[in-house]
Amino acid sequence: MQDKNFIKPYGDTLNDGKIQISFTLPLDAGAKAQAAASQIMEKLGLEDIVIAQEQSLSPGFTFYVAYGSFKAAIDLDTIVVLENEQKALTIEETDELIKRELGRKLTVIGASTGTDAHTVGIDAIMNRKGFNGRFGLERYDMLITHNLGSQVLNETLLQKAVQENADVILVSQTVTQKDIHIHNLTELIEMAEAEGLRDKMVFICGGARITHELAKELGYDAGFGSGKYADDVATFMVKELIRRKESNF
Repeated sequence: MQDKNFIKPYGDTLNDGKIQISFTLPLDAGAKAQAAASQIMEKLGLEDIVIAQEQSLSPGFTFYVAYGSFKAAIDLDTIVVLENEQKALTIEETDELIKRELGRKLTVIGASTGTDAHTVGIDAIMNRKGFNGRFGLERYDMLITHNLGSQVLNETLLQKAVQENADVILVSQTVTQKDIHIHNLTELIEMAEAEGLRDKMVFICGGARITHELAKELGYDAGFGSGKYADDVATFMVKELIRRKESNF
């Protein structure tokens, strides 16, 4: 039996290594394009390759779904990740914690920045109704929230934060083509540092391709990806503000 600390992808049976991959090739459908798709799978280190679907998208472009077997195994003991895992507090618990430890309402500014026109992420965190039965930050009695919407310039976001004397800045990034989210997030932190604001506020970013590790690398206090909700964000930002207050004593 394989050591439980060594794992492979699961397809039909445990540790069979089966993987499904989809991709588009700049080729017309046909035998030569299928052979190219198979070679791509081989160069990824996969074996027992099956081209399961070939679909023409437009002249010169074909979409493929392919299967292969990953023969190696991953040693879990060698994996080290930077996590931001903590039990989310309820709205009532968070409001009480703010009252007891900080003694005032907190101001939170949120936006989707740059050319990102999607508000689904920032709305899920900030709007009163929230998402998937988890209410947003507008439900909290001890939070003053300002949702600036989409396509907000980083400069505008910081100006609003200064104007409102914000405690927390939330940035949602949905569009990630050509790593535009990295550019937007990096620019915001650089501007905040240049204006002496970085340490005066808690900076949090979120989105489908955001991880806590990536956020920390970019200079943020925390990052929240898929499967995270307003109560996760609220718990972190309140505890972070309390930590900063205690460290200043």
